[in-house]
Amino acid sequence: MYPNDGFRELERQECLRLLTKAPVGRVVHTRQALPAVLPLTFCLDRDGAVLLRTSAASELVRAIEGSVVAFEADDVDAAARSGWSVVVTGPAAVVTDPVERDRLARTGPRSWVPSPEDVFVRIEPELVTGRELVGGIGLYGVEREPAGTRGGADRPAPSAGPGPSGAGRVT
Repeated sequence: MYPNDGFRELERQECLRLLTKAPVGRVVHTRQALPAVLPLTFCLDRDGAVLLRTSAASELVRAIEGSVVAFEADDVDAAARSGWSVVVTGPAAVVTDPVERDRLARTGPRSWVPSPEDVFVRIEPELVTGRELVGGIGLYGVEREPAGTRGGADRPAPSAGPGPSGAGRVT
């Protein structure tokens, strides 16, 4: 989190509670030395680990197996100018234990794109962070003006002109 950025930092347990409400999240990993982001359905395991279900033949499995990844989920209400975002960071591993795979087949996430051979990927929650913005209220209790009003997003940018001691002058 960045100090004084207008967001409220969320505690770990609150982050995990919010994650249970999100139907889709995004796994962030590296593909050919570049960042890659992929939306997926998920669920949380009893210990807060993020569980993914995907095709055993997917590029995702090869890319994240044994790597540290980030997983992000959020909920945003643009009209109310509020929402939250949670990021879980930790090592990802394919679940190989047969008993664990059977349990996850019954209780784990359901893929929106089933495949003939699914695997479960577990992301250990080594670092869990989150932030929330509530109704356009900033960190200092100052209400932010809605779009379309004075100071809102629809207001045209001020013209560059001389300010104090000529600051901002365009030549």
